[in-house]
Amino acid sequence: MEQTLQQAWPLPLTQQPIVIIGTGDIVNDAHLPAYRKANFSVVGIYDISFSRAAELASRWGIDNVYQNMEQVASLGRHCIYDVAVPPDAIIEVIKQLPDGAAVLIQKPMGSNLKQARQIRQLCKEKKLIAAINFQLRFSAAMLAVRDAMQSGLLGEIVDLEAHLNINTPWQLFPFVKKMDRVEISVHSIHYLDLIRSLLGNPEGVFVRSLDDPRIPELKQTRTSAILDYGANPRVALSINHNHNFEAKFQDAHIRFEGTKGCMMVKLGVLMNYPHGEPDELWFCKTGGSWQSIPLQGGWFPEAFIGVMSNIQRYVAGDDSKLLTNIDDAFQTMSLLEACFTSMTTPCVPLVLD
Repeated sequence: MEQTLQQAWPLPLTQQPIVIIGTGDIVNDAHLPAYRKANFSVVGIYDISFSRAAELASRWGIDNVYQNMEQVASLGRHCIYDVAVPPDAIIEVIKQLPDGAAVLIQKPMGSNLKQARQIRQLCKEKKLIAAINFQLRFSAAMLAVRDAMQSGLLGEIVDLEAHLNINTPWQLFPFVKKMDRVEISVHSIHYLDLIRSLLGNPEGVFVRSLDDPRIPELKQTRTSAILDYGANPRVALSINHNHNFEAKFQDAHIRFEGTKGCMMVKLGVLMNYPHGEPDELWFCKTGGSWQSIPLQGGWFPEAFIGVMSNIQRYVAGDDSKLLTNIDDAFQTMSLLEACFTSMTTPCVPLVLD
């Protein structure tokens, strides 16, 4: 295709050092590889497990391992605090951050809408420059899709579907065993956030998220959802994380279908996670043939560069908008809450006589 689409968020012109709070696998697999690739400066790390933090610091060449949050907070407002802790721990962490600091908080924004509201209020009281790490928006493929939509390349979007049939290694995320809300809160939240960032908020939702007898230690790991945007577009999620069979029919894609063209995004990182495959982006003009659009990067780790770049640039005054700011992220959490409320709504029964 002749049109060049945006695939990367601009890097900051001036950098703030980064301090990471939390040492889960996502930090090792995505945050730190992204920051190294972008030449961001990670000056320190903290975790309630000092030994785990020390091991990660040694692996990645991080100079400072902090003993407690008091040491972390003593750095003041001269850094970006990258908070990557389980949702229930977010409030206690941000309570201890310096007033006026910049903080990027790993999704979700708390475990439920009540916690999200508390986080939003606390951030405002402390005058934090706060964003939620909804990094899928910043992947090369999704930035290109956004650009294509805004430029009219696809026409009016009439159909959008996220379809996953994969085998997720849940053992890499032990914290989810304690959660009552799993699949939507830690995974499909990405698609819900992406969709509302592109299409706005839906009028409502119809959702069922289910557990699986093959993974009895977890709550929901499979989701079907319809987002109601009225007559158009049709928006649906079909998510199965437990396809524990040979890889032939595993699949992870999002389709953006418009009146003028269609784009297909393969979410390669989800295939054989965490090793993954390359993301793919395909475009077909109405009446034309499918074309592969080369991508400059993937969801992991490049999208993590984008979301960190946005807050860095916003702090420096180079970006006028913090895309995943807490007020915007709260709307995504409101959409999540509507999903869980929908799950309690009875289906329409059949009339058989």
